[in-house]
Amino acid sequence: MYNWEHKDWANFFYSEQIISEYALKFAELSGVSLGLFNTLDNTKQQDEIIGLMISEALKTSSIEGEMLSREDLMSSIRMQLGLEFTIKNLKDKRVKNIAQLMVKVRENYAEKLSETMIKTWHKILFNESEYINAGVYRTGKEPMQVVSGAFGREKVHFKAPPSDSVVREMKQFIKWYNAFETKNNIQKIMVKTAITHLYFETIHPFEDGNGRIGRALIEKCLAESFGRQMILSVSTAIESDKKNYYKELNKASKTLEINEWIVYFAKLLIEAQENAINVIRLSIRKTQFFDAHKKMLNSRQMKVLKKMFDKGAEEFKGGMTARKYISIAKTTKSTATRDLQELVKYNIFLQQGEGRSTHYVLNV
Repeated sequence: MYNWEHKDWANFFYSEQIISEYALKFAELSGVSLGLFNTLDNTKQQDEIIGLMISEALKTSSIEGEMLSREDLMSSIRMQLGLEFTIKNLKDKRVKNIAQLMVKVRENYAEKLSETMIKTWHKILFNESEYINAGVYRTGKEPMQVVSGAFGREKVHFKAPPSDSVVREMKQFIKWYNAFETKNNIQKIMVKTAITHLYFETIHPFEDGNGRIGRALIEKCLAESFGRQMILSVSTAIESDKKNYYKELNKASKTLEINEWIVYFAKLLIEAQENAINVIRLSIRKTQFFDAHKKMLNSRQMKVLKKMFDKGAEEFKGGMTARKYISIAKTTKSTATRDLQELVKYNIFLQQGEGRSTHYVLNV
C-alpha cells in the first residue's frame, strides 16, 4: 500500500525534534560556508556559484542516466547569466535546457510557488522535445509506475496516483507548501524541504522529468526559506549514493510516518553543505597556489595545473601522467618530461610509482 492510498494521505506524521542535532550541525556548516564564500572577491564568488550550478546540472542529470558535457554546460550557464555572448553551437539540446532551468530556479527562489512555476520549469527542461508533452501534467489510464527487471520478471518499485487525480493533488501540494511557515527555524526548513521532495515525487505529475523537477524544488525550498541563494548542490550528495536515495524514497512512499525519511534527508543536506565547503576551500587554496607559483610556471604548466584544479581529484584518478600532460598541453614527450620534472623540483608535484606506472599528484 502506497502513502497516497491511505485515507489520511498527505497528513504526514513526524517529530521535528528528531533532527534537532542535525539542524545545529547544518546551521554551523552553513555559517562556515557563507563565511568562506564572503572571503572571495565578486568574480570568484560568481565562479563558485556557476561551479555549483554546473555540478547540480551534471549530477541531477546523471541520477537519471544522462551524461552531459561540463564544458558545454559552463558555456550555456554563462550565456544564460549574460556573461558570455558568443553563441556556441550545442548539438545536445538537453544542455541548453538544463542550464536554463538551473538559472530559472535561482531567479525564482523568492517567488511564491505555483503550478505555473513548476509547469514552466518542466517546459524549459523538455523544450523542443519530440516525445514529452512539455509543461503539461500526465494523462491516460495506464498507471504511472517505476519498474525494473527483465520482461516477465518486472519489479514495481512505485506506483503513482492515477492521472485523473494529478490536478487535484498538485493544487493541494501547492496549498500545503505555501501554508507551511518555517519562520527562520532551521529544523522546520529541513523538515519542509524533506517533505516537499517526497510529496512531489509521490504525485509524479509529469510523464518524465519528475526527479529533476523534484530536486529543483529542494533548491527552491531551501533558498526561499533562508532568504538567499544556497551555496550547495544537493544532487551531488544524492548522486554519490543514489542507490540509497532510491531505497529511502521507496520506503517513505509506503507510509505516512516519515521520521526515517526526514533523518535521511537531514544527513543528505549536511553532506551537501560539507561538499560545498570543500569546494570553496579548494578554490581558496587554488588562488593561493597560483599567486605563490605563477612566476615560475610556463604557460603549459599553468594550463595543466588549472585543468587539474578545475576537474578535481575525481577526474584525475591515477594522477597526472606524461600521456595526459602531452594531451592537455598539446606538446611533445620530451617537453612534457622536462615540464613534469620541473614541477617535481618546485615541490608542486609529488612523483609516485616507477617506469610505466609513474604518475604525479598535486602537493596541496
